Amino acid sequence: MYKNYQLGWLYFKYRLKALNGKGHGTHSPFVYTFIRDVLNDKRKFYCYSGIEFLRRQLLADKKKIVVEDFGAGSKLNKTKERTIAAIAYSSLKPKKYAQLLFRMVNYYQPKTIVELGTSLGITSSYLASGNTNATVYTFEGSSSVATKAKENFTSLKLENIDLTVGNFDDTLSAKMAEMNSIDFAFLDGNHRYEPTINYFEQILTKSNDDTMVILDDIHWSKEMEEAWAYVQNHPRVTTTIDLFFIGVVFFRKEFKNKQLFVIKY
Repeated sequence: MYKNYQLGWLYFKYRLKALNGKGHGTHSPFVYTFIRDVLNDKRKFYCYSGIEFLRRQLLADKKKIVVEDFGAGSKLNKTKERTIAAIAYSSLKPKKYAQLLFRMVNYYQPKTIVELGTSLGITSSYLASGNTNATVYTFEGSSSVATKAKENFTSLKLENIDLTVGNFDDTLSAKMAEMNSIDFAFLDGNHRYEPTINYFEQILTKSNDDTMVILDDIHWSKEMEEAWAYVQNHPRVTTTIDLFFIGVVFFRKEFKNKQLFVIKY
């Protein structure tokens, strides 16, 4: 994991390099539409208030649970016993990006959604709310964290989430065997190079031309930057969008030449 000053420097360079967030200079109608209609959609959707109220409750919850961690671990806390508030503070995707994921699902309406890294279920809830006719297959390593996530799904009355508990290395392949295809995937479960690549390659086996894959924390560490570079250079990948904290991947065959965008967000 990069130190804060290193991330700050990388973010500064990203801002210098990134295209204007209005879409000017993209030279791609599809990406321009993505920027205009998804990235810059400022509407307050119906589900935002309920999910964000739940987030505030989690950030104030001092109950302690024992956490099993199979990934690269928390940025802020390596101990096994942690409060719900500490987990929420360190692992929940910020509102800006969680709501962007909602808008992606709401706009493109994928039917089968995979999320690696449920945590307390805030992002899962946004994904499930984006298309209530879709199924969100979400995976969490820690049983105690998953139990809390299930409580949160119930409180939000979300019934289109299928949560699998356990090490992704043991659970992902078996669950994917039940799926005909994957239309949307959010990879946020293990911030190391080899597992990230392995999960990406597994998702590829069920992907189609319209599949979208989102990688979290692509500049979080040297390993994650290397994983992002691998994905960008993959022969199946036709277009990527670097938003610094997340990377968006497309496989659409209409893009004749590989396009690697860096866009301010």
